[in-house]
Amino acid sequence: MTVLKNTPQRYGTVAIALHWLMAVLLIGLVVLGLYMSGLPDVGFDKRKIGLVLLHKEYGMVALGLAAVRLAWRLGNVLPALATQFPDWQKVAARFVHLCFYSLMFALPVTGWLMSSAAAIPVYAFGVRLPDLIAQNEYRFQVLIEVHKWLGYALIGFIVIHAGAALRHHFLSRDNTLKKMLPGAGNQA
Repeated sequence: MTVLKNTPQRYGTVAIALHWLMAVLLIGLVVLGLYMSGLPDVGFDKRKIGLVLLHKEYGMVALGLAAVRLAWRLGNVLPALATQFPDWQKVAARFVHLCFYSLMFALPVTGWLMSSAAAIPVYAFGVRLPDLIAQNEYRFQVLIEVHKWLGYALIGFIVIHAGAALRHHFLSRDNTLKKMLPGAGNQA
């Protein structure tokens, strides 16, 4: 039976779909960001410009999905954490999730601010979004660094999160990962 909403034992279909959609989107944005930042700026070729525009557009999609995900999270019960682990691990799990939510908002917003400071328009679904700040070369350079380091932080949290999920599944053999897998049933 498909359950849309979360239960105390497991995430619902909507939360699972949002989780995996955001995972693919964020990993794709990270890979694209790393690739395009490695391309030379000399002449700023059309390929790099196209990738930057794609990165920005999908970054705005990520921001919208993060808002939907947060609203869904706030309106649903959170499945219980595995009980056999020490409190520090439970606190660490909640901390990592809080950091993910913060980064899901901070990265697209800093990217938007960066584009605004460079006077480069940001589009979402063909609609030009307003500039958040006035053009300013100094702010643009600072925001490049902030955005880059937030991206590195996201990579770190992805590794920690995936590693912990795999540890739960293969070493602890609990149902932590199964609660977020599509079609894994309603095991407690």
